[in-house]
Amino acid sequence: MTNNKDEIQVNLKKWEENKVNKSLSKFSERKEIFTFDTGEEVKRLYTPIDVNMDYEKDLGYPGQYPFTRGVQPTMYRSKFWTMRMYAGFATAEESNKRYKYLIEQGSMGLSVAFDLPTQMGYDSDDDISEGEVGKVGVCIDSLADMEILFDSIPLDKVSTSMTINAPASVLLAMYIAVAKKQGVSANKLRGTIQNDILKEYVARGTYIFPVKPSMRLITDIFEYCSKEVPKWNTISISGYHIREAGANAVQEVAFTLADGIAYVNSAIEAGLNVDDFAPRLSFFFNAHNNLLEEVAKFRAARRLWAKIMKERFNAQNPKSWSLKFHTQTAGCTLTAQQPENNIVRVAIQTLAAVLGGTQSLHTNSKDEALALPTEDSVRVALRTQQIVANESGVADSIDPLAGSYYVESLTNNIEQKALELINKIDNLGGAPQAIEKGFIQQEIMDSAYRYQKEIENNERIIVGVNKFQIEEEAPKGLLKVDPMVGERQKEKIRKLKESRDNEKVQKNLEALRKACNSNENIMPYILDAVESYATLGEICKVMRAEFGEYKQTVMI
Repeated sequence: MTNNKDEIQVNLKKWEENKVNKSLSKFSERKEIFTFDTGEEVKRLYTPIDVNMDYEKDLGYPGQYPFTRGVQPTMYRSKFWTMRMYAGFATAEESNKRYKYLIEQGSMGLSVAFDLPTQMGYDSDDDISEGEVGKVGVCIDSLADMEILFDSIPLDKVSTSMTINAPASVLLAMYIAVAKKQGVSANKLRGTIQNDILKEYVARGTYIFPVKPSMRLITDIFEYCSKEVPKWNTISISGYHIREAGANAVQEVAFTLADGIAYVNSAIEAGLNVDDFAPRLSFFFNAHNNLLEEVAKFRAARRLWAKIMKERFNAQNPKSWSLKFHTQTAGCTLTAQQPENNIVRVAIQTLAAVLGGTQSLHTNSKDEALALPTEDSVRVALRTQQIVANESGVADSIDPLAGSYYVESLTNNIEQKALELINKIDNLGGAPQAIEKGFIQQEIMDSAYRYQKEIENNERIIVGVNKFQIEEEAPKGLLKVDPMVGERQKEKIRKLKESRDNEKVQKNLEALRKACNSNENIMPYILDAVESYATLGEICKVMRAEFGEYKQTVMI
């Protein structure tokens, strides 16, 4: 057996001439060129020639720099990833029932989906909310709704993730206030707020305020939580939605880490010490269909972030170098056609996340291309994680694909290409400036266009969509949100405003307005307003008036 790369190169050429060419004369390959989503060619065979790495420097050991092989020393041999199911629909009462069901089925953490009015900082009785209340998530108008949402759920024992961005400060304040009413101090709370506004400008669109005040809100949360809610992950820097918008694996890593760099820069400029807040930064990635590319993506992201934090920001605490991430299986890969096939897709994506070393995982349900998931389909999605955890054996050894010539070559390539994109963004002045100039949006649009054209040209096969189709009946038994949810929420708000101390509400909203125009941390003022039962819409209206609203860059 030889490890001499020159000798391997000679033998590889002989194999191609003597074996491969002979085989190709009889059986041609399925495609002339195999490619990744980035358009780069997938080689026929990977050998030691494709991998240049120093084991100690580039791979190392789990739980230590550069974290390529995982962020904990024993990973899943000690504890499985958090099985966190994303849920929320209609009213707080109905979502509370779903959360209790998920906990009974073995879910280890809650993940809250909010409806669009809540995400945009509007109350359910606002004219703009008409027709959208409770449709894609739960509607939360005030602390009263948040109390119902977590009724009989002990917040000192569960970990809660909230997919909320522009009004993240308000929803976090509500969560802290509910905990206080349960007798749970803020320093015991565990969970995450997404709180990633930069990706909203390029991928989702649920932004409210311009970039500068949005970044101020985020750094205020960093500072407040470092002192008051130390176990809370203050941001989940999200590549998930960037990938859902059409980015490829390299772009997902590059744009996500570029956003992370912008948040760290903003916090340091606000006077925070990097090691005071960086250990609580977390990330959120997509698990797409290409199993090995996704595994390599997660490994590359970990190593690249460790280098950025250590070398670029001179962070001293090893926890500041460690990229911890939540994963969600790819919603954009789910098909309305033959929805049972989505179970298989989610299983593959689950394997990718686990083999890539995720800290928590949400698995999408088979019917989510059609409607909000039913209890039965949610159970199957959760069971998918439990089967991978307990029956597949892939969680028994740490980073089991390490050393694969293919995986290591791909890890190196994704890291290199992502760094090249980050350098381009740096040359534009950083992520906020790149967003303002439309660079990131254009890159995602171009990638999405290429992907769709491949499907339309049958260069990319989507089972059940452009190949292997069948005649199907209209789907039955889908979950439907009661259209009267909006009316019931309006009545709740009316009663709330009649029963609360409105003088105290106005006093707290005025204090908040003044804080918006000062250098003070805004979080205590938001918490005061929330605890007096000011509504989400009232609080955001004050901030809209003082901060203004973001105007999207128009892409042509």
